[in-house]
Amino acid sequence: MSIEIERKFLVAELPDLGGTKKAVVRQGYLTASEDSVEMRLRQKNDSFFLTLKGAGGLARVEREAEISADQFETFWPETEGRRVEKVRYTGTLPDGHVFELDVFEGDLAPLCLVEVEFTSEQDAQNYTPPAWFGADVTEDKRYKNKNMAINGRPS
Repeated sequence: MSIEIERKFLVAELPDLGGTKKAVVRQGYLTASEDSVEMRLRQKNDSFFLTLKGAGGLARVEREAEISADQFETFWPETEGRRVEKVRYTGTLPDGHVFELDVFEGDLAPLCLVEVEFTSEQDAQNYTPPAWFGADVTEDKRYKNKNMAINGRPS
């Protein structure tokens, strides 16, 4: 079983994005807002994925399979009204952790969130974020992509 352990933060100040990898992302949700698990379609540049994420905050089940563009397009219409568009910057922090910085577009702009993954819950809980990270929103369901795709940007 694949467990994702990550913390999510608002961004207090955008860092220098030189040296990061940039990906244009569009994702849509096949599951309803009240479902405890989420099934997501994601296009990341020229790659396509179907992802299951379990319930939870800091740690949760995640399973992902790469799919074809045709398979993606077959199901994409079913995500209408439950979509997110963003640009993702992936880089490495001075402490060696990898970060994923999402700059949201459309109705979610100008929201920016950053995530860091960990190998254990203890490492995640003991983590001290850099100064450019803002408030920790790991457990705040309003900042889950699925929730924002359905309900819009948190106020």
